[in-house]
Amino acid sequence: MSAPGTALLTRPPGRGGGRSLAMQLLLAAVCAGYAVGSALGWGTKFTADFMGDFGLSGAALLAAVSCYGYARTIDPRERPAWLLFAFSSLMGACGNAIWGWYEVVLGAEVPKHSLADFAFLCFAPPAIVGLLVLAKRPVTRAGWVCLGLDSWLIGGSLLTLSWSLALANAARSAQSGTPSSVLSAALTLAYPILDIALVSIVLVLHFRRSETNRSAVNTAIAALALTVLSDALFTSPLLSAEYKSGQLLDAGWFAGSLLLAYAPWGARRGIPGPAVPRHPREDRPVSRPITGSLTALTPYLAAAVCTLGILYNVVDGRKVDRVVVFTGCTVVLALVIRQGIMLLDNIALTQELAQKENHFRSLVQGSSDVIMIAAPTGTLRYVSPAAAGVYGREAEELVGSELATLIHPDDLGRVVHEVRRFLAAPPTEEPTTRIECRFKSGGGEWLNVESTVNRHQGGLILNSRDVTERVRLQAQLQHSAEHDALTDLPNRALFTRRVRQALTGRRAGDHSTAVLFIDLDGFKAVNDTIGHQAGDELLVEAARRLQDSVRAGDTAARLGGDEFAALILGDGNRDRSAREYQVREIADRLRTTLSQPYRISGNEVRVAASIGVAFADPGITPSDLMRNADLAMYRAKAGGKDRVELYAPQMQAEVVRKAELAGRLRTALHEGEFALLHQPVVSLATGEVTAVAAQARWRSAQGILFTPAEFLRAAESGEGGPAAPPRAAELGRRLLEEAVEQAAERHRVGHDVPVAVRMTAERLLELGVPRAAAGGAAPPASVEALLTRHGLPSGALVIELADNDPRVPFDELERRLAALRRLGVLIALDGFGSGYAAISALRRLPVDMLKLDRGLVEGVVESARLHKITAGLLRIANDLGMQSVADGVDLPEQVMALRSMGCTHGQGMAFSGPLDEYRLRRALVRGTFPVPGALAQPALAGGSPSGSMVTRRGSHNETPVPPT
Repeated sequence: MSAPGTALLTRPPGRGGGRSLAMQLLLAAVCAGYAVGSALGWGTKFTADFMGDFGLSGAALLAAVSCYGYARTIDPRERPAWLLFAFSSLMGACGNAIWGWYEVVLGAEVPKHSLADFAFLCFAPPAIVGLLVLAKRPVTRAGWVCLGLDSWLIGGSLLTLSWSLALANAARSAQSGTPSSVLSAALTLAYPILDIALVSIVLVLHFRRSETNRSAVNTAIAALALTVLSDALFTSPLLSAEYKSGQLLDAGWFAGSLLLAYAPWGARRGIPGPAVPRHPREDRPVSRPITGSLTALTPYLAAAVCTLGILYNVVDGRKVDRVVVFTGCTVVLALVIRQGIMLLDNIALTQELAQKENHFRSLVQGSSDVIMIAAPTGTLRYVSPAAAGVYGREAEELVGSELATLIHPDDLGRVVHEVRRFLAAPPTEEPTTRIECRFKSGGGEWLNVESTVNRHQGGLILNSRDVTERVRLQAQLQHSAEHDALTDLPNRALFTRRVRQALTGRRAGDHSTAVLFIDLDGFKAVNDTIGHQAGDELLVEAARRLQDSVRAGDTAARLGGDEFAALILGDGNRDRSAREYQVREIADRLRTTLSQPYRISGNEVRVAASIGVAFADPGITPSDLMRNADLAMYRAKAGGKDRVELYAPQMQAEVVRKAELAGRLRTALHEGEFALLHQPVVSLATGEVTAVAAQARWRSAQGILFTPAEFLRAAESGEGGPAAPPRAAELGRRLLEEAVEQAAERHRVGHDVPVAVRMTAERLLELGVPRAAAGGAAPPASVEALLTRHGLPSGALVIELADNDPRVPFDELERRLAALRRLGVLIALDGFGSGYAAISALRRLPVDMLKLDRGLVEGVVESARLHKITAGLLRIANDLGMQSVADGVDLPEQVMALRSMGCTHGQGMAFSGPLDEYRLRRALVRGTFPVPGALAQPALAGGSPSGSMVTRRGSHNETPVPPT
């Protein structure tokens, strides 16, 4: 099927095609009706004159309006041509209207020479110029010369024939000498000469028309050709004498005008774009188009027509006219010149073709890529010399080989499928394709080859290059992107992909697949003690043990740091308990293996392993499965480490609860929902309130009052990550500032009671004064700046130092506490009796008082062992001259026991719970609380029984808050 036929078949149906067909049918019906009416004489002379004059005028006027309207909507480069067509049609409409004025309106004969003749003569020149505007312009000077010669060859030959047939008689009649005969002969000659010029341009344009909007241009050419044919018949001696308006000849002019009016709108507009898709078989060599052959034959046809004109005179026995001889000679001369130009042009083209062929041959032979041409059967017809350097095989050796025998058998099926798909695709949509496969080299090894494939006479052109090194590098990069650089185990990305693969495909229904998350307990201590290099060696050895311990087909991976993971593929066992037992056994074996001593740099190093296990429950996603294993691993660490923990749904619920609490805490910090309560510290001897311990409370939007033990855990570890400590630090700064501010306000109204604020060593160092030491101003949030800003007197603030992190340097902490004591700030050691650093703190830090841990106070009455320990600690405090404060004194028996052991102060529900500011001031006005067994005397002396001191709780588990 031809390309136009293919385009027609593949053109999508739409309303535009149906509307165009309707317009064509309407046009044919109108023209046929006019032709029938003309053939039948229209019934009356008036109707014939009206339709022959005003009918033609209306059709020409319609063509003028149509061409003008179309000219306003198209590209400016084509607009002049259609404006000229509009003017040409307008002249034709004026000429016919003048004829109608005489014949229809005045009822008179049309004068021999009138304005109608002038209008008709103005029809051809604009049309000729318009056709030249639409013609494809030559790009060289020789092309312009050939265009002129072709026009003269056609025009001269037609002039010779026309002169011989009719025009010579008109010219001889002008020799009578009368002006009227001269003017009549000139008009008689003007019509056919202009028509000949118009026909010449029409024929030349047919072979040189532009590709832009070809349908409209072809329709316009047909319309003008039909008009010229009617003019030629009109000027012939046989019809000119007998012509009357309304005859059948008018149907030609009428159809030509309507066809010109239809040309820009009814015909399908040609839109520049990609060529029409062709079937692969159409790539074979085909014969030259008929239009190309006619273009080449045009000069010879013109010479033949000119010869016929001369032969007509000779055969008829006439004397050969000088005009015929002159015109014939010029036609022959134009033919000779044109053939000479074509000969020179062909010579130049041949030389250029040879030069380009040599150029491309040099490029092909000098290219580092191998260029091969394969026949449709797959046999190699040509191989460039680069094959020797790329494949290690001479080009002559490869020529004649079957391409399929050179491709790796594992790649052959894929290559054949791609080639077949490529050949079946339209060339305009997919001109090339790229194929990568393994190619057999001369040494027998397989090279990775990338080929760009093009079509060539039913076969293929392959431009191939060796990409073996690139493939190796890509494989290395892919391995590096998916494996841990230190241990060479799969990394998190590859492990996640394998988990996803295990949960999909044929294993989607196997819910016995499990994921293990493994964390090495004590690994940080290895880094801190014997160095990071030793830590890396330990990780490499742990990875080797893990890899050796998992089954073939399972996956061991390092997720980062000291965290590892293992994917244990299921065996299809539907017994959940049996599967759990099997996976737990594997996990215990891994835990035992990883907990064995490591020999690192001559040292024996021990670490433990906490393992979390999660199973692939129905419908679970890879991310959820890995999250569950991670939660189980953290539960194992929280449960004492060196153990295996299976995931349970309540673990996720607990995480969600903590996350929600942490989110509410963040909102509470922003909205200022925290309240500061104070618990009185009472002298156990007199009941006098000697200090108040500041305690933070958070009243949530739901009305729940949380203690620090609850919301500080959320702040420090509820969500994890680096965002939690800043929230706890912000909360601590706010509470310290509010406690100092309220204490200063109480001092201003006469309640000179110190306030105790609990603070960790890390927080205290963060609130240091590095600029103050250098002579600058103290930071706004530092203790020094708060005391100065609020005017709190010396001795009115007590810092309760909580359990110290062993990583905090004692030297720096000692200097910080000494600086605070110089300002009159008292230091209390909180939680005394718990924690490993209590004795070191007593030995090195400047401490003013000891605060017993509430764990000792709770069992001091019931446990003789705790009674002895508490008594010993109080004896140490008394011997060092320090005051002592018991936290969590909730029962009268505890008050009496502690006082008998020498404890000087206490706080707890035995006296009062935490109070808001209003109730605190009422308690301070009262000044004392009743003390159970107040007449009893302490067994040990030490410290002022009523000395001012500060205290707070010994841990985060504060005493309950009484209802307010």
